Amino acid sequence: MKTKKNLFERFSNWATHATGSSAAFILATSTVILWAVSGPIFGYSETWQLVINTGTTIITFLMVFLIQKSQNKDSKAIHLKLNELIASHEGTSNRMVNLENLSEEELDQLAKFYAHIAKLALKEGELTCTHSIDAAEENHDFKRKFRRQRKDVSNSEKEEN
Repeated sequence: MKTKKNLFERFSNWATHATGSSAAFILATSTVILWAVSGPIFGYSETWQLVINTGTTIITFLMVFLIQKSQNKDSKAIHLKLNELIASHEGTSNRMVNLENLSEEELDQLAKFYAHIAKLALKEGELTCTHSIDAAEENHDFKRKFRRQRKDVSNSEKEEN
């Protein structure tokens, strides 16, 4: 799937690749070493210190945005891949597709649910046994219907007596 990328997209992809390379690390390390070695030449002056401080501050400031853009793109791609896996497998809950839109509290509640499911799976002792939200809801609905039926039967027995 080939898409047309705008100038900023191409530049940010190049910059992400370039700044994450071994060459970029070596260049940054060499710059710091060169700066440190030049200290005696410049008498460790305030200007000498200001050069490294200003340079590293500017680079750090720009890198924060570059890293965030890269992480956003990677995160979106991972979400889409996971959504495809969820959608393509029978027995998975399609409601899991948009979890990133839930609140932190809702995600915590869901995490507790899955921790509970993991405990149930451990008790069963089968690695191939699976549980899903849908299966849990089906079990819940079944139990609710069963309780109603038992309650109805017990009420009718009381009425007969």
